[in-house]
Amino acid sequence: MNGRDRILRALAGESVDSLPLIPISMMAAADEVGEKYGRYVADAAVHARCQLAFAERWDIDHVSAISCPTSEAADLGAAIIYYEDQPPAVDEGRALLADKGRLSRLRVIEPGKRMSKRLETLRLLKAGVGAERMVEGWVEGPAAEACDLRGINALMLDFYDDPGFVRELFSFVFENAMAFARLQKEAGAEVMGVGDAASSLVGPALYRDLVLEWEKKYASSLHAMGLVVRLHICGNTTDLLPLLRDVEWDILDLDSMVSLESARAAMGPGRLLSGNVDPVRVLRNGSPEDVEGGFKLCFAEAGASSYAVCAGCEIPRDTPSENLAAMRRFARAPRTT
Repeated sequence: MNGRDRILRALAGESVDSLPLIPISMMAAADEVGEKYGRYVADAAVHARCQLAFAERWDIDHVSAISCPTSEAADLGAAIIYYEDQPPAVDEGRALLADKGRLSRLRVIEPGKRMSKRLETLRLLKAGVGAERMVEGWVEGPAAEACDLRGINALMLDFYDDPGFVRELFSFVFENAMAFARLQKEAGAEVMGVGDAASSLVGPALYRDLVLEWEKKYASSLHAMGLVVRLHICGNTTDLLPLLRDVEWDILDLDSMVSLESARAAMGPGRLLSGNVDPVRVLRNGSPEDVEGGFKLCFAEAGASSYAVCAGCEIPRDTPSENLAAMRRFARAPRTT
């Protein structure tokens, strides 16, 4: 059974030979072939080569076109700080929407340099894996992209002071993300990751009133395109779990502070959960026995079914090879369900 088949069968609730292995690998993938991370961010050929090498070495079931959360914001005109060997960051001191009135002048855009790089990466990844592995694209979720455009501190105040503006901003972000997602689908993406880390900061009341409807629109619109939806929210989403149940995601990533047992209780059986193992304290800094033990606990708490192997967030760079081997060993243990 190849990686693509394994993921599709797990999503359909069918038996698999082993658990899907879908870790988020960015800096670790670049380090795999000795590339500076700045080149991974900027050069599609470098990005694809790193992903393909990492997936081949560690028997990963997918390859991904994500390199950072700034691609959409950059092409919309946000000020981005670039580094030689770490991910770029939005310059919040020069936020694109520091003046809220500028929102009315923004338009859904044709991909610029950064978004076009992701599309080319997807084409190269699809050519490299064929039907052997799933190819994953990525868009920023409503709260995450709004923070990139407005600035996180300003947006958090807007949730209280100007919810009407937040809704207008989310509407624009949604239209832009869906246009980008359609192009990624055409370039070869089968899974669409939606990264919405900032939504874990707002609490259940604001999430219900302002964020939830847009994450639901993301999921339904991406499904209409024929894409698998992977929702990734960094941070503690424990209080959001009853609401996240109503989002039509296919794969839900859970950070290390969120109990898989609580998530399974909230979501019910059959929905594919992933994550929870602490990426730093366990995957990077622990022993191989810690890694295997951490994933065994996750699998048990998830109900020993409908679980994909992934740490709580990105694989940190400098993660020992013996720990990556332990992660792979756990995932590839023979399964009958």
